[in-house]
Amino acid sequence: MEISKVDFSSLLGELTDVGIALSAQKDHSRLLEMILLKAKELTNADGGTLYTRTDDQRLKFEIMLTESLGFRKGGSSGEAIEFDPIPLYDSDGQPNNHMVATWAALSGETVNIEDAYTNKQFDFSGTRDFDKTTGYRSKSFLTVPLTNHESEIIGVLQLLNAQDPDSGEVVPFSKLDQQVVESLASQAAVTITNRSLIDAQKKLFDAMIQLIANAIDEKSPYTAGHCRRVPELTNMIAEAACNIKTGPLKDFDLSDKEKYALDVAGWLHDCGKITTPEYVVDKATKLETIFDRIDIIEARFEVLKRDRAMQALQRKLAENGIEFELDDDDIYQSEIQQLQDYWEFIRSSNIGGEFMGDENKERVKQIASYRWQASDGEMRGLLTENEVQNLIIGKGTLTLRERKIINNHISVTINMLESLPYPKDLANVPEYAGAHHEKMDGTGYPRALVREQMSVPARIMGIADIFEALTAGDRPYKKAMPLSQALKILGNMKLSNHIDPDLFDIFIHEKIYMKYAEKFLDADQVDEFEISDIPGYEPAE
Repeated sequence: MEISKVDFSSLLGELTDVGIALSAQKDHSRLLEMILLKAKELTNADGGTLYTRTDDQRLKFEIMLTESLGFRKGGSSGEAIEFDPIPLYDSDGQPNNHMVATWAALSGETVNIEDAYTNKQFDFSGTRDFDKTTGYRSKSFLTVPLTNHESEIIGVLQLLNAQDPDSGEVVPFSKLDQQVVESLASQAAVTITNRSLIDAQKKLFDAMIQLIANAIDEKSPYTAGHCRRVPELTNMIAEAACNIKTGPLKDFDLSDKEKYALDVAGWLHDCGKITTPEYVVDKATKLETIFDRIDIIEARFEVLKRDRAMQALQRKLAENGIEFELDDDDIYQSEIQQLQDYWEFIRSSNIGGEFMGDENKERVKQIASYRWQASDGEMRGLLTENEVQNLIIGKGTLTLRERKIINNHISVTINMLESLPYPKDLANVPEYAGAHHEKMDGTGYPRALVREQMSVPARIMGIADIFEALTAGDRPYKKAMPLSQALKILGNMKLSNHIDPDLFDIFIHEKIYMKYAEKFLDADQVDEFEISDIPGYEPAE
């Protein structure tokens, strides 16, 4: 078959265009389908099959089609291929050279067969069975191994029944057809390998990200699951924001790459906690360090009670009484009741809460001045200065120093994430992850950013982190919060300009809180409430 210079130039251009198109295709299944369709188009073949080589040394059917029969399976057809993969070696380890596809894969050589029915080298019994069933006549075959840039056979491309463009008659595949398909196969093999390497690297990257997040959660049993829940809630809010058709965010959208970057940021948003001391992360009560010092204070109260009992006995003896009961000593009973009241107050003050008033703080200090006699005979205050400072913590269980330690995790997170050599698509990960403790009014940390200095994805992550923390049932310093209470706190944060008001509205109107609750919250947390009672709620237009 002769080909003119014009035709050759056109063919070369087609191959170039095909190579570009293959390189641009990101979906592995569609890439395989494109390879077969382009090969079929360039050779005017009626059909073909594309196989990939598996790790267990078999050829797996990926795409099968025969145009004249309207037969298509695999790929975008949505129809599964029921044929089992073809083994390259038998049970004794001998090469399977009986079938043309396996022979091409094992030898690395192209096989061009004019008529399968007259060929004696290979077993075409399966082809004949297919023809009997369908009334088809399989004749010419072109079987080309897919060899990548490392000289590895990664698959086989097989074409069926070349057709004369004028008469439509089935003809053998020409040498030019073979050269064209071999060129295409070479390009395709490199593209498949590159795509496989990219996919493998992405899987490894995703696995490493989740490994780090799981390590952070495992470091503290009280935050287990936090790094897994925040990305999911972040994605829920982002999806709703992208789909909204009214309001200030109606034009907001994220590409698939941007959504992936946000997902990565969600998994890594607390990676700096890997440097935070466990005693701070796990601080369940105000007096806890490596143990809860409330037990030491309880021992002091018991010593005081013992001392009061001894004093009462001494008073009775001084009155020359021989038989008596402490229950009859009014002074003793009054002092014991006072100590018990003090103890109950101190014990309750040790539990972290949302707010501790000045009156209660003063009472802690008054109790601290109560004197007791230590084992060395020295009279001391009932509470040490350090214990007082811990017990009068206004919110939560952390002192100002400990709060600075734990807040530093976000600075460490930013430093860690900014040190990584990201590809262009992930360049925004540090910004997305590093702003989840910032507030819209600039009173957040670590950079005191205001709303205009943060991207929408960063603001999304801020709401996700807050709501997850409010509703989490695995924190040492608080019980699982009812949904209504968490939403009221979130609403007040909108009114205080701490969270993005537009995203809060989407969070409420699209009922993201219920989608999250159904997946992650205990049933008893999902209480009844009127949405109109939530602070900051505004009915959707």
